[in-house]
Amino acid sequence: MGQGQVHLAALLAGAAFILSGCGLADSHAVWPEALKVKATEPAPLETPPDVKRLVAGKLDSVFTTGSQPTHVRVSAPLHDPRGTGWTACVRAELTSVIGKPLGTQTYRVFINDGAIFDRRQVEADDNCVTQNYEPIESSVQLEAQRSPKP
Repeated sequence: MGQGQVHLAALLAGAAFILSGCGLADSHAVWPEALKVKATEPAPLETPPDVKRLVAGKLDSVFTTGSQPTHVRVSAPLHDPRGTGWTACVRAELTSVIGKPLGTQTYRVFINDGAIFDRRQVEADDNCVTQNYEPIESSVQLEAQRSPKP
């Protein structure tokens, strides 16, 4: 009985070994293309997002409400190598909740399907340091400029 199980295990291992070469053989076979296994194509990239418009419309998705972001600037979008989305860098002058200036803070935002779905503060080795930034005009900043000061 023990010998039968050994033979069965050897038979299964041999079959697995023989069949493991089928995928490799198919890619080099002389068969017509219609009979070969098709490689899956990567998902198409979505069009680059308008980062200025996204950040200006959703400052609260990048910065906390009490941080009072000013001089907001964004970098050009870059394709996210981990998927079909995009990333961009956002900089602004921020204030702490007790009113103390925090200085310039930089965040990386992750954009997918035309919306910001995540953000994180950049670290020293992030490429946001070398990016070129353009200022945005948020509706909050425009409204503050239009309203008369008391």
